Amino acid sequence: MQFESLNIIEPILKSLKEEGYTIPTPIQVQAIPIVLQGIDLIGCAQTGTGKTAAFAVPILQLLSKNKTFDRKKKIRSLIVTPTRELAIQIEESFKVYGRYTELTCAVVFGGVNQNPQTKALRNGVDILVATPGRLLDLMNQGFISLKDVEIFVLDEADRMLDMGFIHDVRRILASLPQKRQSLFFSATMPPEIVRLAGSIVYKPVKVEVTPSASTVDIVDQFVYFIDRGNKNSLLLELLKDEKIKTALVFTRTKYGADKVVRVLKKKNISAEAIHGNKAQNARQKALSGFKAQTTRVLVATDIAARGIDVDDLEYVINFEIPNISETYVHRIGRTGRAGAKGTAISFCDAEEKEYLKDIERLITKKIQVVDDHPFPLIDNNPVKPTKQQFNSRIPNRFGSSRNLIPDRRNLRR
Repeated sequence: MQFESLNIIEPILKSLKEEGYTIPTPIQVQAIPIVLQGIDLIGCAQTGTGKTAAFAVPILQLLSKNKTFDRKKKIRSLIVTPTRELAIQIEESFKVYGRYTELTCAVVFGGVNQNPQTKALRNGVDILVATPGRLLDLMNQGFISLKDVEIFVLDEADRMLDMGFIHDVRRILASLPQKRQSLFFSATMPPEIVRLAGSIVYKPVKVEVTPSASTVDIVDQFVYFIDRGNKNSLLLELLKDEKIKTALVFTRTKYGADKVVRVLKKKNISAEAIHGNKAQNARQKALSGFKAQTTRVLVATDIAARGIDVDDLEYVINFEIPNISETYVHRIGRTGRAGAKGTAISFCDAEEKEYLKDIERLITKKIQVVDDHPFPLIDNNPVKPTKQQFNSRIPNRFGSSRNLIPDRRNLRR
């Protein structure tokens, strides 16, 4: 199926063609016709499935059919998303797909000076992309009115809940017109998300392109059992492999991300951390360097990484196993995008084995175990260290360089 068959108007088709998009993804095939009919929608799709275009393209088309010519444009579509990075990328998508529509788009998010954002708002915008905190702040200051919103999108609803934005979302909903079209997207649909969706959409059509807990089939998944104190050494050993041009490494904490970056830089490996304590300009600089491959390793926490969208990212490394199973799905969804190759590597110490079991139950498959590496798990029943003992750990020295990312045929399940 081609995009032409979805009855998309020529200005948007022209933009899609210029970006090299000809065949829509499954979520786009199902969602675009529904949205174009003005029907509310619940979309359940894992990250990397083309979800942004699934709502951006039809929103641009609907707004184009009924352009307003007021001197000051009013906000006609609002997209609310949890992170700054994701908000920026959604705005970029609207601008790319809508470059020939004459519609305007702006983005507002916290952590930066609000003046450039308020200037854009004063000029008037058709489409606003926002994070909840800054949106409410600017509403309270009188810079934003939502009374003219025709189409509302809540994106990454499950992450919204994880980040504690539920009360902010409800305050935003109270300011929206009752008569509107609402689109609700989430990678997972646990009961609390279903309840939230019920308060936003009216007689929706549900679109689910893959089971909510499934992982991208094309991603090769490996696990290395290892003592916690040797994880830095194993990471350095893996990075000796020149075929790993870039890697996104996940840690559970901001402190852990900074610590991994320090270890890598000491070995002259270009690395940057991205997490909530980083200033917005530092986060954008780190992400830009990673996309340009001038930074080889980007170390991220889960919340900060949700908006990372990097073409041709082949390697994701779970330096620490996430304690929430669904988080694993989100992490490895950063790779293997749009049919590209992907490899997900997880370092699992003894205390994380239960997390691994939960993940395997969720994805209904066993992750392949790599036994042949220099730092096998020795301490299967570690005593939990005190904070002082933990901070004083010194990683073991690592041995010879060799290919530690094995051929799938040589692995036991």
